[in-house]
Amino acid sequence: MIRKKIKFQNVFLLIGALLILPLIAIATISRTNLKDDFEDETDYVTEEVITDSLPVVNTTTRIIDPYTDKSVTVGKSYYDYKGEETAQINSIIKQEDTYIQNKGIDFVSENKFEVIAILDGTVQEINEDSEQGKSIEIKHENGLISVYQSLSEINVKKGDIVNQGQVLGLSGTTELYQELGNHLHFEIYENSVAVNPENYLNKEVSLKRGN
Repeated sequence: MIRKKIKFQNVFLLIGALLILPLIAIATISRTNLKDDFEDETDYVTEEVITDSLPVVNTTTRIIDPYTDKSVTVGKSYYDYKGEETAQINSIIKQEDTYIQNKGIDFVSENKFEVIAILDGTVQEINEDSEQGKSIEIKHENGLISVYQSLSEINVKKGDIVNQGQVLGLSGTTELYQELGNHLHFEIYENSVAVNPENYLNKEVSLKRGN
């Protein structure tokens, strides 16, 4: 009786194994196919792709001339203490019996010309007097300040945010620079010190946002 019982149990286990093995094989095949399908349909993001997608922030910009009229030329240059004597003499402005060292550049033309902003910025001051005419002072994001004097007309007001190339006004004539005729007197300041505009115009400069 015991042998028959053991034999019966073995037969039962064998039948169970025969039934389970096909199920395991089917499940294994299904998992393999699913994995293959998943890998075929999935796009993996590589390190290179992520790197290429990073935004590029431009930290420099090119300063432009304060005019676009091609007839404009330089009438008086910036007085450079380290410059040659001849250049220094040509950079002195005479007012009656007084000689003034030019702190900027005077751009001249026979006809009035449009004066434009050299960089994006904010209008800090608008002034007018009999000797220097109308003037505009603009503070830029990189800490520079540009000054446009001897204007006959002004198109902006204090507090305005201006874009590079925006028309600020028109050139004019003044008592102080009477010998130049129609012109724009242009200055650039860095850290409150007048600098030679020739070293900045048409040059790349770094932007220091927040200053």
